[in-house]
Amino acid sequence: MNCLFCDILEGKKQGHFIYEDEKYVALLDKYPIDVGHSLVMPRKHYEKIVDMPEDMVGELFSKIPKIAKAVLKATDADAFSLGQNNGRAAKQIIPHVHVHIIPRYETKGTVWTKRGIAIDEELSELAKQIRMCY
Repeated sequence: MNCLFCDILEGKKQGHFIYEDEKYVALLDKYPIDVGHSLVMPRKHYEKIVDMPEDMVGELFSKIPKIAKAVLKATDADAFSLGQNNGRAAKQIIPHVHVHIIPRYETKGTVWTKRGIAIDEELSELAKQIRMCY
């Protein structure tokens, strides 16, 4: 299996982690829609949310309030959006279940499709700031 997120979880590729426990992690998106765009995912590989046991889906989503609060605090965002895609037709780019937490800012408006390429040093610093907000 060739999965970018599994490679990050195994330490083969770099990831900017902002939350970790035994079953779930959150990391900053390398191609963020806006500052603080984060991904929450299970450590175990599942391609789509319908492949996961139902109790794990609930556990995954139960992590979001804590992580979102830390992201909002660290970024001073006004709000956030959630996104979760399943399959190529739904624009799931990486075939590993993940939930997007996308901070929103009153001054910028809401854009779903525009993405930038973040610099690793900026992501490292932001990840550190978010981890300090728990």
